[in-house]
Amino acid sequence: MPAVTVEDITALPRIPVPDEGALPRPVLTVTTAPSGYEGEGFPVRRAFAGVDLARLDPFVHMDQMGEVEYAPGEPKGTPWHPHRGFETVTYLLDGVFEHQDSNGGGGTITNGDTQWMTAGGGVLHIEKPPESLVQSGGLFHGVQLWVNLPRAQKWVDPRYQDLRGNSVALLASDDGGALVRLIAGDLAGHKGPGSTYTPMTMLHTTLAPGARLELPWRNDFNALVYVLAGNATVGKQARPVRTGQLTVFGPGDSVVVAAQQEQESRSPEVDLLVLGGLPIQEPIAWGGPFVMNTREEVYQAFEDFQKGKLGSIPAVHGAPTDPITG
Repeated sequence: MPAVTVEDITALPRIPVPDEGALPRPVLTVTTAPSGYEGEGFPVRRAFAGVDLARLDPFVHMDQMGEVEYAPGEPKGTPWHPHRGFETVTYLLDGVFEHQDSNGGGGTITNGDTQWMTAGGGVLHIEKPPESLVQSGGLFHGVQLWVNLPRAQKWVDPRYQDLRGNSVALLASDDGGALVRLIAGDLAGHKGPGSTYTPMTMLHTTLAPGARLELPWRNDFNALVYVLAGNATVGKQARPVRTGQLTVFGPGDSVVVAAQQEQESRSPEVDLLVLGGLPIQEPIAWGGPFVMNTREEVYQAFEDFQKGKLGSIPAVHGAPTDPITG
């Protein structure tokens, strides 16, 4: 799980331990992500399954894609499909993925890169491995997060952000045992490169066995921690969590996580995705690839898609051209 690494973590800016009076956030729930398949058949873990949307707000959906070692001919992606009303954030830890949308956005992302697409009023989108990876096979591992847009921004023009891994802010825990990659938002006076409509923070941290990390956290944000790999503990009470589990925290000023001393050989370190955002607190009507405020708006989105109002598929040699609605 390379993503972005550094030779000397001790040379990075340190995240200060929160003030003595800071209140560590309590653990509200720990849930285990069920496994499934997405697109043309690549394996995913549904990270938010079974969690109340009100506790996830402003996030609505997240898949851990892989980790999977493909044989030659096996790598898979998704056909052209529509989106409206939210943002998709694809963070790739291992492998290569190509992206394109009907608004002219797109590109190739690889280890540590992030593709941030604002669907806004509507866009068609495709994600697929490059032909070279299909032929050779290889490791693939990533995350796709859906970030809701408030009513006032649901109809903004689509946009695309190509965030290279070397642009993220790199920080270290106070004890030097954790590497923090800040993808979006603010943390301890540092800022990630992602530009967001909804105030939020997104980071990926790698902890050495036994390392502890206490993150200062905006008290008006929610707080979620998802275990990408390894065995960890969460909260001041050190509740055990493992790969594929999501922790929802309650109110407070800091988020406490730690790596257990004993790790499996296939995951010698602990990798966590930490998310927080300002709740939008608006009604959610969710239908397939559309996240709106009312059912009528979802029905309208499907109708607009069928009428071609969400864009047209550009000519791409060798790309699948049959759009899907889910």
